[in-house]
Amino acid sequence: MIDMITFFKYLAIMGLVTYGIRMIPMVLFKEKITSVFIRSFLYYVPYAVLSAMTIPAIFSSTGNTVTAVAGCICAFVLAWFEKSLLTVAAAASGAVLIAELVLKFF
Repeated sequence: MIDMITFFKYLAIMGLVTYGIRMIPMVLFKEKITSVFIRSFLYYVPYAVLSAMTIPAIFSSTGNTVTAVAGCICAFVLAWFEKSLLTVAAAASGAVLIAELVLKFF
């Protein structure tokens, strides 16, 4: 289980990286960036950082890898079908709960 200090450290780092990646080009480049590579890089970096910090936490949050995988698969499937964030989070939590209950009986 993650403690509050670690959580706020992760949150601050994630916020600084996301803000920094978007703020630095505005400060350094006064004219519009025309390179497709740099534009796509700057667009996708915040999502990559968020994923890199979130995905490992998914597999350590439940204490059981099987239930974490069940929730992760549920979340990925619902996200693939473009469901809302609330729906994805609630369904993934429900999938973890159901997986925990099933494993408890076996």
